[in-house]
Amino acid sequence: MAFDVEKVRAQYPALSDGRSWLDAAGGTQVPQAVIDAVSEVLRRGVSNVGGTFESSKRAGAVVAEARSAVADLTGAPAPECVVFGPSMTALTYRFAGVLAAGWQPGDEVVVTKLDHDSNVRPWVQHAQRAGATVRFAEFDPGTGELPAERVTELIGERTRLVAVTAASNLLGSIPDVAAITRRAREAGAISYVDGVQHCPHAEVRVAELGADYYATSAYKWAGPHLAAVVAADPWSLEMLNPDKLLPAPDEIPARFELGTASFEALAGVTAAVEHLAGLDPAATGDRRERLGASRRAVVAHEEELATMLFDGLAELSHVHRIGAPSGKCTPIALFSVPGRSPEAVAGFLGERGVNVSFGHAYAWEAVDALGLGKEGAVRATLCHYTDAGDVRRLLGALAELA
Repeated sequence: MAFDVEKVRAQYPALSDGRSWLDAAGGTQVPQAVIDAVSEVLRRGVSNVGGTFESSKRAGAVVAEARSAVADLTGAPAPECVVFGPSMTALTYRFAGVLAAGWQPGDEVVVTKLDHDSNVRPWVQHAQRAGATVRFAEFDPGTGELPAERVTELIGERTRLVAVTAASNLLGSIPDVAAITRRAREAGAISYVDGVQHCPHAEVRVAELGADYYATSAYKWAGPHLAAVVAADPWSLEMLNPDKLLPAPDEIPARFELGTASFEALAGVTAAVEHLAGLDPAATGDRRERLGASRRAVVAHEEELATMLFDGLAELSHVHRIGAPSGKCTPIALFSVPGRSPEAVAGFLGERGVNVSFGHAYAWEAVDALGLGKEGAVRATLCHYTDAGDVRRLLGALAELA
């Protein structure tokens, strides 16, 4: 059964404004089901967890349902493997503080120049405080690809942690994470994988990636803001003892979660996962099985549109695409128009009803390695609700800049 993108689009109120929303890497829009789930929690009333009355029990159920939903989405073995936080950046700083507690001078940390700074700076800063050495893996600026050996060759007996992206938020390239985490494990090192741009465009199985910790953000896959996740095996959480308030829960995963949860956001998380599981109406089975089928349908849809986009950009001689991975990649195109600033190009496209982002996208090391400077470039991103008309509109607008 063909992917019915028009049926999908009809579920997104924001798309009714007639614009082409090609800024999904910066955050997707949400379907009506998510809006309803968030508002329903607030409408009915919600209290903090731990009470004996109904609104408190509802809050506990919201949290439990969200953990179960995210475990299905990421392939985590159980709901107790799912830690929530307000953002991937906040969660990564939280885990960096715990994981770095035993680092010493002479220890080593491996990060990559392909990563979003949220999976670089926390590790660099904690390594500097501990006197540990930071080793940077370089990607190929011509293709935007990060060969696994450029990371694995830096891993040694003193390596304590390896941080790597599962998909570049700037260039879309997808490293061989499984090969990298396998080498890290052989060396006795921990792996922390940024899945923020990977999760929206893949069928995720954390165990197959080999990630000790896999981070993702709900607002990148049709969920609400203020809801990010780290998925990890129970043993990876059990071995850590984060700083927390004395009365706060001791059990995992709650001992990693600071303060009161955003119950309305977590209700939206569950609704978003259910929505993603239903993108292939022919899918059957439990939620994990339906998610798998729907994820595969989405990937096929996005790959078809990405080919259209990449081929179209190649035909525009005045547009320079930056980094063109020859291997598997997510549907991101980074480009520039010589003689025009990224902001000016994005503004021009915006006037023609096309939403694209511009700048460095917090891929701070990557834009430096590419020689782009702080102004970065223009980034167009496709997702499950993008249609061919959106791509044609972007290419047509860019043609006007010739």
